[in-house]
Amino acid sequence: MAGGTPRDDARPGDRVIAPVTTAMITPFTDDLELDLEGAGRLASYLVARGTGTVLANGTTGESPTLHDEEPWKLLHAVKEAVGDRATVMVGTGSNDTAKTVSATRRAADEGADAVLVVTPYYNRPSQRAMVEHFRAAAESTDLPVLLYDVPGRTGTELWTSTLAELAEIENIIGVKDAAGNVAKTAETISATRGAPGGFEVWCGADELNLPLLSVGAVGVVSVAAHLVGPQIAEMIEVFPDDPERARELHLTCMPVHRSMFFEPSPGPLKGALAAVGLPAGRPRPPMVEALDETIDAVLEAWRRVGGEDPT
Repeated sequence: MAGGTPRDDARPGDRVIAPVTTAMITPFTDDLELDLEGAGRLASYLVARGTGTVLANGTTGESPTLHDEEPWKLLHAVKEAVGDRATVMVGTGSNDTAKTVSATRRAADEGADAVLVVTPYYNRPSQRAMVEHFRAAAESTDLPVLLYDVPGRTGTELWTSTLAELAEIENIIGVKDAAGNVAKTAETISATRGAPGGFEVWCGADELNLPLLSVGAVGVVSVAAHLVGPQIAEMIEVFPDDPERARELHLTCMPVHRSMFFEPSPGPLKGALAAVGLPAGRPRPPMVEALDETIDAVLEAWRRVGGEDPT
């Protein structure tokens, strides 16, 4: 589901954010500078293995520690590498509304196909305040806006009623749902039916990929797709007609999903990618490299599902 020229009657999110969207790590050099050549190679690798949209400058990509022009340099490198084979979404959210609006406004000029805006973290705004925050971001752009609800990291959850209110803004086309509550996801899908621009759910927690598909999610924004992209893509494709096969694929991937969070992400994933010769580098502080035993666990889980070293 790559990008393309939209129909005259297309809604803001049509054919822009793919069912398999990978929240790409940001490769760094040994001295923790951006590895732009590596970012391009990694993005191409992901697209060849089932990714239809690459998310750059997301939290898996260590967005809090990318500075100044780095997010835009990263976006350009990924866009150049994937061409018209995939779309590219960029994370523009922060806990500062003015900064979020500025980045979201700039994203279109820099070539992004969509933006991901995370719930403001640490300052824990009210539901009313979050409506205004996201409204300001959406009104600053014509790009599709995907909300990101991850209360375990931000300290604040988007209520179903808040999501329904935000869905009335035409270019807010859905949510990356990492709240970990399947019942709430189902309620959200029910409450946002008929939204002006369409409103859909992408699972943002790999362990819940299949459960969220079962209640109506349209895809995933995945960390695990770095390693099991083909399996996740097949799971989504076959689910409507062969749910047993989808379940088999999901359960097979579960050890991979779990092992990547034995330590804080993206340390385990970066270590595993580096071990098999893919661009990664160390995380920037305050994150640290994963322990060898954690990296070994990720690699073992990956190889059990048929993963092969790309080199």
